[in-house]
Amino acid sequence: MRLLTLRLSQGDKTVTKAVRQDGDTLTEIGGFADVGELLRSAGWEATAKAANGATHPLDGADLDAVVPSPGKIICVGHNYRNHIKEMGREVPEFPTLFAKYQESLIGPNDDLALPQESDAVDWEAELAVVIGKKGRRISEADAADHIAGYAVLNDVSMRDYQFRTIQWLQGKTWEKSTPFGPALVTKDEFTAGPLMTSEVDGEVQQQTPTGDVVFTPEFLVSYISTIITLNPGDVIATGTPGGVGHAQDPKRYLQEGQLLVTTIEGLGQLKNRVVKEA
Repeated sequence: MRLLTLRLSQGDKTVTKAVRQDGDTLTEIGGFADVGELLRSAGWEATAKAANGATHPLDGADLDAVVPSPGKIICVGHNYRNHIKEMGREVPEFPTLFAKYQESLIGPNDDLALPQESDAVDWEAELAVVIGKKGRRISEADAADHIAGYAVLNDVSMRDYQFRTIQWLQGKTWEKSTPFGPALVTKDEFTAGPLMTSEVDGEVQQQTPTGDVVFTPEFLVSYISTIITLNPGDVIATGTPGGVGHAQDPKRYLQEGQLLVTTIEGLGQLKNRVVKEA
C-alpha cells in the first residue's frame, strides 16, 4: 500500500486526512488526520486496506509530510561508504546518531526555506524508515516486524551551523527544511536496494543504491531501540550517499530559486523549490 497525508481546504482553514493511493485516486481512511495517527491505531493495516471514504484526485493534490508530527526523528550520519570517503572519515563501528524535530518537516512539493542566517545549505537524499509497531530492545531478526514502511526524505543541512561544534544538531533541524514523503510505501512493496538520486535544477548530484550502506534499516531499528523505545510513526533517516555539495571542489550549495528533486525508485519523488525565508 501507499499511504499519504492530504491537505484539504475547509472554509478558511486547512485540515489533513490520511489517505490510501490507488493509481490516480486518493481514498480517505476513516477519521484519521494523518498517517502518523493511523499508525498509532490498532490494526492500522487492515483499516487502511478496507478504507472506502471520500476520494480525491492525485493530480494536483496538496500533500503534507507523510508523517507530519512524528514523536521522534532519528537520523544516521556516515552510513554510505561513498559519502564516508568523500567526507574523509573512517568507516564507523557504530551508527552516528542525531535528531531532527517535526518543525523541520515539509511536504513533498512544498517550498524549502532558505534561511537568512546560512549560506551553506546542502542536499542529502535519504531513505526514511517509518515505525509501525512499538518496541524496545528489538532484535535485528525481529526488526522488520516493527517497520511500517519506507519514504523519501532529504536531510537538508546548514553546513556552516553544523560544523560550528562537534555536535551536528544545530545544522540539521532548521524550520521548513526537510522534505518528507510523498508516501509511506509498506514494507511488503519495498525492499532497500533501488537507486536513490538527488538533482539540483536537473543536474544529478547523488545517485547510489539504497542498499549500499554500512548499517541496514533492520540493524538501525535494533540498535536505536536498545537506547529508547520506538513508537508507531517514529522516523529513522538512514543516511545520505556521496555527492553532497559540501564535498565538491569548489563547494556547492543551494541557491534561491533552484529546484531540489529527490527520488527513490519504487517510493516516489520530492520536488522542492528553494525560497528565501522572510
